[in-house]
Amino acid sequence: MRNKQHGFTLIELVIVISIIGILAAVALPRFINLQVQARTAKVQAIFGSIKSAAALARANCIVDLAGLTLPATCTATAGTTNMDGTAVTMVNQYPAATAAGIIAAAQLNAATDGITITAGNPILIDVNGGTSPNCRISYTAATAGPITPAITLTTTGC
Repeated sequence: MRNKQHGFTLIELVIVISIIGILAAVALPRFINLQVQARTAKVQAIFGSIKSAAALARANCIVDLAGLTLPATCTATAGTTNMDGTAVTMVNQYPAATAAGIIAAAQLNAATDGITITAGNPILIDVNGGTSPNCRISYTAATAGPITPAITLTTTGC
């Protein structure tokens, strides 16, 4: 009886390991690029959310100013508007650059959304993992009604 050997030869193993190394060298840069693309998509989605929230809050304020809701809580220069049961602080008929303003209107949460919010006017929203200030949204409150607030998007360092 002959003994049959089972398994792979050393050369076969070296060839397989070499192929795996080449595939890893090609796949790793693509994986890193996917993280950048994901952060870019995230900051763009939040940008759209903020623009939509500002427009919806303005529309709600206009309804208040027209006297169609009682009691009206939004005025031409201040007040609040109700969005999904949340009182959103308004300035010049648009959400204020505060946590009770645009952040509440867009329903952003720093802990669960993976963002960092820096208070002030402008209020700054940075996506975690990007290079600050290059993966950011800046929201500056409206200076006079009905002039839209300044909302800027930066994606160069996501």
